[in-house]
Amino acid sequence: MSTESPLRRLILCADDFGLAPGVDDAILDLIGRGRLAATSVMVLPPTFSPAEAKRLAAVAERRVQVGLHLTLTAPFQPCTAGYAPLARDGRFLPVGKLLAASFVTPFDRDAVAREIEAQMAAFVAAFGRPPDYVDGHQHVHLLPGVREAVLEIVPRLAPGAWVRQCGQITATLKRLGDPKSLLLDRMSGAFRRLAAERGVATNPAFAGTYTFKPEVDYAALFPAFLKDLPDGSVVMCHPGTVDGELKRLDPLTALREAEYAYLGGDRFPAVLAQAGFTLA
Repeated sequence: MSTESPLRRLILCADDFGLAPGVDDAILDLIGRGRLAATSVMVLPPTFSPAEAKRLAAVAERRVQVGLHLTLTAPFQPCTAGYAPLARDGRFLPVGKLLAASFVTPFDRDAVAREIEAQMAAFVAAFGRPPDYVDGHQHVHLLPGVREAVLEIVPRLAPGAWVRQCGQITATLKRLGDPKSLLLDRMSGAFRRLAAERGVATNPAFAGTYTFKPEVDYAALFPAFLKDLPDGSVVMCHPGTVDGELKRLDPLTALREAEYAYLGGDRFPAVLAQAGFTLA
């Protein structure tokens, strides 16, 4: 009789599909090689189109979950008129200003809800179905004033979809050098409570945050993401290749290529197996 423990399922999720051609191509390549379990789609970038949605749908069918990557931060513009808060040029606020505003000034929740509904509608129009799950670009779905709208809209417009929470199980002392993860923990606690009250499913644990510094060795970092994660956990990643559109829209550039190289390389499957995981 075998005494081997069953493999735990891991949702390795590539964020930012739709952001730029180099990001899309890398994600599609990794899906085709069985290296991802999910990808989150941005519907606002100029290069996202029905044609890009068809490319993803053709590769993703029965292989990965496809979610909506709700986008409410600069440099993008809202789908809806009258959205607030906005920068003076009519674009969303940068994430730092949006974060500060969410804790100081109550949002116009009706405007937030209309924007979320519009992005949900754009996803449905592109893919012909609701998303499998919903999360947020730069984790905006966790913010006060946004999370309430997300958790009302998702069960109504995407029945059965789950939402990403970003609470980690790694000891706090080990993450003192990653303040972003500590803030996500705090916001995720409130998010999980609201989701549970409303009967919306969430992932049991989350990993994948790190300080986006050029000297980071992603290959050395990745195995630590898997430590002690339970079955069904989410690890986020940002694979891609650098092109002009990516440089124009997002500060995370070269590290995307490092993530892409690692996830597409020979070491990654071995690390996954050694940690006792299979992609969900």
